[in-house]
Amino acid sequence: MRLVGFLSWRSTRMSVLNVAAGALATVASLAPPSHAGVVTFGGSGTGQSFQMEFVPIGNPGNAHDNTGAPNPGGSVGRTYDINTFEVSRAMVTAYNANSGVVGISLEDMTTNGGNGANRPATGITWNEAARFVNWLNTQKGFAPAYNYANSTITTNLTPWTEADTLDYDASNPYRSKRANFFLPSSNEWYKAAYYDPNKTTGSDKYWNYATGSDSAPTITGGGTAVGSAVYGRTAAQGPADVKNAGGLSPYGVMGLGGNVFEWEETSFLLNNGSGSNSRGFRGGSWIQGFSDLSSSSRRSLAPTSEDNEIGFRVASYNSDAVVPEPSMMVIGTLFGLGGLVAKRRRKK
Repeated sequence: MRLVGFLSWRSTRMSVLNVAAGALATVASLAPPSHAGVVTFGGSGTGQSFQMEFVPIGNPGNAHDNTGAPNPGGSVGRTYDINTFEVSRAMVTAYNANSGVVGISLEDMTTNGGNGANRPATGITWNEAARFVNWLNTQKGFAPAYNYANSTITTNLTPWTEADTLDYDASNPYRSKRANFFLPSSNEWYKAAYYDPNKTTGSDKYWNYATGSDSAPTITGGGTAVGSAVYGRTAAQGPADVKNAGGLSPYGVMGLGGNVFEWEETSFLLNNGSGSNSRGFRGGSWIQGFSDLSSSSRRSLAPTSEDNEIGFRVASYNSDAVVPEPSMMVIGTLFGLGGLVAKRRRKK
């Protein structure tokens, strides 16, 4: 009888494990690649929610690049995530519908390719981008990244100080250390664009262009071809949709070269000492030449300035902490089912 009971338990256990394994395989085939963390923001109403996909930037403690701007640049001491794509007009529209405090004005791109929902959000000041990021944080229960005294959109931030014991980080007074979402710093942006841990040519691990090449990308008006970027176009043609903005960087990020310039978190002088300091932006746009796409090109504007060629993207310390991968949920189910089998065995 014990042998029969054991065989019955073993058969049940194997069936459960096979079902769980099958479920894991099914989800793995349907889920996005394991390198992507997808986070949903916003409300349940029409046009009030959107998803952001993040790619991890690993290899913490990488060496600086000494050939680009700034020099040195590109070394980051920890793993972080960055948007696969630029922030779109639809995302900002959803923010405006949800935030209830500060509305962000979008550039009218009627004469620059149109105002399609999936075009990059342009005409965004640095302060507007920072407000957007603060909302992402509070949406998910994190502290705001940037310290604003009021909701007036033209107000500059106040850097965190030692008195702000929960938020202050001496290495970066702009960003709260409790925040999870933020604008990428100069080094974080540079690394995501130009660093390649698998590069075997040359004396370092950096490329001149974000398409993983030392040669200028192939010009495209929209597409995903390897080694291509949206630049060298007329003003009337405008930028491409954010998911159609050329080839990927070595880490798998689109549009870091061309389409639209992107704000960095960091002040142009690299000290983050004042809220009124000019901020860096870089990456080129659909209307600029190849030199603006290179690692040697970096520009600046006041945080209250806007331009129809400037947009932004978001970075995160851990997007997977917000939304676990589906495969991990199935693994949890597998262990749960295994525990149930063990419990049934004890009852017998």
